[in-house]
Amino acid sequence: MKIMNCPLNGPRNISEFVHGGEVRQMPDPNTCSDMEWADYVFYSDNAIGIVTEWWLHAPSGYWFIAERHTASDEIIRTFDASEIFNQRYEFPVKAEEAVV
Repeated sequence: MKIMNCPLNGPRNISEFVHGGEVRQMPDPNTCSDMEWADYVFYSDNAIGIVTEWWLHAPSGYWFIAERHTASDEIIRTFDASEIFNQRYEFPVKAEEAVV
């Protein structure tokens, strides 16, 4: 059985987690092209080596970050996203998209 350490809930069976993709720098949604945004949303580098990834502990709904080696699948460390991200990005709502 493979175990992953959840920063909030401690060691848990890997079946409790959902992979959320690589942590990447988000382009400015107000100035980037559709191609740049699609690249950010749908593609990953898929490199061999240590990658930083989003993971979800499904039972608690807790998102966190893990460093994992893609060749060996070894989880190097897990940590709260606040170690990297210190502010929330709010997407602006256009008037025609607003729910009335």
